Amino acid sequence: MADEESNSNIIDSSQSSEEKDDALINELPSALFWDAMEIRKWKEFWFEPGLIKCAMKFSSSFQAGSDDVLLASAPKTGTTWLKALCLCILHQNHNIPENEDLLTKDNPQFHVQTIESSIYSTKPTPDLYSTPSPRLIHTHLPFHFLPNSIINSNCKIVCVARNPKDTLVSLWHFFNSIFRGNQEPYPLEKAVDEFCTGVHQYGPYFENVLGYWLESQKRPEKMLFLKYEEMIKDPKEQVRKLGLFLGKPFEKEEDLEKVVWRCSLERLRNLEVNKNGSVIYGVPNGSYFRKGIVGDWKNYLNPEMEDRINQTTHLKFKDFGLEFET
Repeated sequence: MADEESNSNIIDSSQSSEEKDDALINELPSALFWDAMEIRKWKEFWFEPGLIKCAMKFSSSFQAGSDDVLLASAPKTGTTWLKALCLCILHQNHNIPENEDLLTKDNPQFHVQTIESSIYSTKPTPDLYSTPSPRLIHTHLPFHFLPNSIINSNCKIVCVARNPKDTLVSLWHFFNSIFRGNQEPYPLEKAVDEFCTGVHQYGPYFENVLGYWLESQKRPEKMLFLKYEEMIKDPKEQVRKLGLFLGKPFEKEEDLEKVVWRCSLERLRNLEVNKNGSVIYGVPNGSYFRKGIVGDWKNYLNPEMEDRINQTTHLKFKDFGLEFET
């Protein structure tokens, strides 16, 4: 952190704001993520440089509305599922016919875009303030990167998190599909090491998750913290909880069951729109849906890898009461 602050002091005062941001980013510590993408360390987290510029803009300029809903997640922890659920709860009639269902028209990643990678990366930045209320937005950024207008307003935050071993395996498959193509997969033992040391896109995972967990314990009226494993185990109860938190309680059991079915991973995976096309950066829609099960890590991690992640998890979470089923 001291290095980042000292670097910012040598930036030419005559530069424009964008030039100053570029100069600051260029001085940040760098690493190569999976031999494919440059990432830089900013405020103790690692990002692709373009994301840092977008995060700076988001943090400094975004004005939250009192009825906004922010979805938050570390990558590959249930993001697409959460987007689909909140979209259906907040913006769809439970009795709509199939051909009017938004989820049949576009991937959830299109309907609820990730603000730092999809919205603030677009030039000119889309008009966020003409969006019908309540606005539904998403971020992968850590809690302390959020704008003050979100933290200090009455808008609500929903965070979903997933056990670290399944998160890592899902990340490994996802980025292999993007970066490696027909090449051999990135060595899993190296991916485990970088995951545990936090040197990966949006890393470290542990501190990202922990920031939201701690805030949810302090302000449960503002933030709902969902665990992916509990959503898999008892989706009806978790979706019921989500609807109540969003101020949209289910009056009929059949309405709850419709949303659970409409947003189920099995249905989303098999919708025609998710079998073809892409949403952003050319990432295929289908890559957002793999197995979606709990415990798939057992098919990939050897005992040494498992132990490494278990030890890191214990070290990071043991004093804060955060536990995941695996």
